[in-house]
Amino acid sequence: MTFTPAIAEQRFVLEHIARIAELSDEATPDLVEAVLEGAGQFAQGEWAPLERIGDTVGAKWTEQGVVMPEGFAAAYKAYVEGGWGTIGSPVAFGGQGLPVSLATAVIETLGTANIGFALAPMLTVGAIESLVHHGSEAQQQAYLPRLATGEWTGTMNLTEPQAGSDVGALRSTATPRGDSTWSIKGTKIFISFGDHDMADNIVHLVLARTPGAPAGTKGISLFLVPKYRLNADGTPGEANDVRTVSIEHKLGIHASPTCVLSFGDHDDCVGELIGKEMGGIVAMFTMMNNARLNVGLQGVEVAERATQRAVAYARERVQSARAGAPSRNPVAIIEHPDVRRMLIRMKAQTQAARALLYYAFGQLDRANAGDAAAKARVELLTPLAKAHATDIGSEVASLGIQVHGGMGYIEETGAAQHYRDARIFAIYEGTNGIQAADLVGRKLSMDNGATLLALIADMRGAAEDANLIRLIDACEEVAQHLLTASTDDRLAASYPFLTMLSTAVCGWLMEESGRIAARSDGDPAFLAMKQAAARFHVEQIVPEALGLKAAALASAEALYAVAAEAFAA
Repeated sequence: MTFTPAIAEQRFVLEHIARIAELSDEATPDLVEAVLEGAGQFAQGEWAPLERIGDTVGAKWTEQGVVMPEGFAAAYKAYVEGGWGTIGSPVAFGGQGLPVSLATAVIETLGTANIGFALAPMLTVGAIESLVHHGSEAQQQAYLPRLATGEWTGTMNLTEPQAGSDVGALRSTATPRGDSTWSIKGTKIFISFGDHDMADNIVHLVLARTPGAPAGTKGISLFLVPKYRLNADGTPGEANDVRTVSIEHKLGIHASPTCVLSFGDHDDCVGELIGKEMGGIVAMFTMMNNARLNVGLQGVEVAERATQRAVAYARERVQSARAGAPSRNPVAIIEHPDVRRMLIRMKAQTQAARALLYYAFGQLDRANAGDAAAKARVELLTPLAKAHATDIGSEVASLGIQVHGGMGYIEETGAAQHYRDARIFAIYEGTNGIQAADLVGRKLSMDNGATLLALIADMRGAAEDANLIRLIDACEEVAQHLLTASTDDRLAASYPFLTMLSTAVCGWLMEESGRIAARSDGDPAFLAMKQAAARFHVEQIVPEALGLKAAALASAEALYAVAAEAFAA
């Protein structure tokens, strides 16, 4: 099946949820339409045709470095030449300076076309964010113009064999060289696009410890470590003693090389300090928070593509007469009620996840413009966007296989790939359990709960459906309970509460979308589906989240009723 960019849906959500007209005078309807159409045509022509080979062949490790499948280097070059990486980058460094929300739509389109491939520009965006906020002027001038275009790509290097979620346990070191640069030494694992043959240079952002630094996250610094050192004219020069030891053999996203990188095998890996010494965790979280929103967007991307495949198959596959119908002639399976249930759930959940992500990116645009309330709100929304949207991606991809029936379990249909690809999104950039812990441990108590209560007030002021109002009220009741609960009780309740709150936000945005669609002019089929998806979400998905209230109010006692040894019984 050919990939179809979700242009009408993106335009609707940008206009009515992100409210892009408020973000930039330059983001006119004509410009937004041109960007969405252009990105869609590019993704259809250049990236979508490589999805299959990306999965079946994937990136390959060689002694000379990682080699991408045939066609990838040319498609990436076309991405750079088309200027698609410059949409949201700062004008001062060669970008177009348009809203991040619009750049988000471009990344979504690319990821829906080829989700593994799209990890390369996604991580580069995070590297740009970190350098914009923490890099020196010299670093910005040397690296940002080429990162903005995508001519060079960026990576994030946190994880080590003994230090996964516990970043403070890392052992990589940085030793002063006496010329304001540092000698970097250590091994990093799980580095997405840590090596490839599509760009002239790769800019690694590496966490390491300096001599005498204290243990834990307080002793961590961030360093800029290019694959190739720069010549005097700024072009890539000699290799920088960064070696790709291997790449991982993974369940999915085979087009994205996940590398083990070794820095300083020959004691000749040179890095530059980004920001202040021992300020690495702050600088890295600038990149990581951006990445977490974009991983949430990956949930939207995989859900969109899985839904497109399922709808196309359900319209074409003829099987059995519809139960209770006068005619006994077989019909397309889209006519059967249970298949309809799955398809409209896929549509509703995909649209809800997109609304949540675009709303969060709209708040990020406002925060970047100096809006303090928007800054607090996007911080609150980040764990919701990352965790809930990726949960939705896995759910929708699984439903896509179910719609295909036995053929969905066969690789040739493509439905299984989406399920395999989606599974990592709930794990990397901070597991969804860590996102839930962040919600109840940090975000819930922001401004003594005022940030969350302001969001709840906005939702309650607009909500009309009785179930949605009950869910919003339940979220407030649980939040008030957790503010004074013990640490164990808060963490035990964290995931059900995250799902409740995320579903409430999605229900709020979906209900508003349905109201807007009901009074809008445009494609009747598109507007009818918007209203149907909104109705399904509020009437059927919102009540499911209400059922989590008991779990969110329960104590942690049941989790520790038996000793650890008993789990092996």
